[in-house]
Amino acid sequence: MAFIVPPPRSSPDAGPCRAGPGPGPEAPGPAALARWYEQRLGWATEGRAPVRLLTGIRFDVLELPAEAGHALLRRPVRTGPVLLSGGRVGLLVAAGGADELPGLLDWLEWGPIALDLTAVGAGGRITAPSPRGGAGSPGAAVWLRPPEPRHGPGPALPALAGFGSSGGDAPDLVRLVDAAATECHRVRLSRARAGLRKGSPADQPLAFS
Repeated sequence: MAFIVPPPRSSPDAGPCRAGPGPGPEAPGPAALARWYEQRLGWATEGRAPVRLLTGIRFDVLELPAEAGHALLRRPVRTGPVLLSGGRVGLLVAAGGADELPGLLDWLEWGPIALDLTAVGAGGRITAPSPRGGAGSPGAAVWLRPPEPRHGPGPALPALAGFGSSGGDAPDLVRLVDAAATECHRVRLSRARAGLRKGSPADQPLAFS
């Protein structure tokens, strides 16, 4: 005879879950997820499996390798919301930032270097992470620095506003792009060195020996 084991009850001493759609700790369904982004953040969504966020309306996204992205988050540079999807970190910036990326890289003298730093702007889409965070399935999109529900016109995102003013500080987008390019370059050099070491015979003497 088969016995049905009842689901465990929630402890009355358990703390509250992180803010997100639905009353339980489970990942929200597609409809609830889309509704949360549209109502709490004012972000346009598309699709139901998976839900996607439309870029170029409220925000654009700068994408870089996960290793470079995690290194960037350890730097004292201001960011907006940050997500991880697969092996890429996404930095949310003000809408229009994607169009500014090539010119900024040239101006910062990173233009000739292949950095693996890309942007998703108008007409683009990214997979919507669950607002609850957590590990999820391998490769699933998660927030590393989640967005805050809007309390005004919209969340503040790195932008070029104020560029060329007498304030003396580089705008957030310039600093962010420069920091992201630096970390991408470090990852590129690290991978190149690792490739050289793997390609060298184990018994080859060092050049200075």
